[in-house]
Amino acid sequence: MTDFNEKQIEILQVAEQLFAEVGFDGTTIRTIAKKAAINIAMISYYFGSKEKLLEALVLHRISGMSLDLENLYHENIAPIEKIEKLIAYYIQRINTNRCMYQILHFELSSKKREINLDAFTQVKNNNLKLIENIIKEGQSQGLFQPNINVALLPPIIIGSFIHFHMNKKYYQQILNLKNDTAFEQYILNDLTIHIQKTIKALLIYAN
Repeated sequence: MTDFNEKQIEILQVAEQLFAEVGFDGTTIRTIAKKAAINIAMISYYFGSKEKLLEALVLHRISGMSLDLENLYHENIAPIEKIEKLIAYYIQRINTNRCMYQILHFELSSKKREINLDAFTQVKNNNLKLIENIIKEGQSQGLFQPNINVALLPPIIIGSFIHFHMNKKYYQQILNLKNDTAFEQYILNDLTIHIQKTIKALLIYAN
């Protein structure tokens, strides 16, 4: 199920905000219903349970991502340009959906409950396969080095972003980023370029 109606999307957005602010365990269906100005029965009707609501939230946020990346792979541009655009897209997407990634990180690490995240895992597998195909394309053209460990490329992209964002106050201070707007712009410009250069160095230059 990926076609959510307007009311379902509103509920998902409220749940996402609360899950990120006070955690999954700290959020009740009653709290979600109150903040979304609906009755509890409507949430039960649409999603069934809080766990199913989280699963729907993940599905909502990742729907369309694989298609966008598949379209990128088929663009008539050089492999290195595809890598650059893929990295920029990853960072923009993670930055926009960082609340969801914060929730997912906690749930995946805590393993306190059974939540079906197969859809999320499938998207990650599809994305990795796409990256592998772009790398192979570059290798066949003699542009990229052989024996690239493709599985370690997403952690470099995602890990760099998460570390930067988790240490927001520190980087605002040392980089003289005076407000949230400046911080966000730095992510989408300077940090993105830095990560692109890092990945390109791994792909192009010999060990």
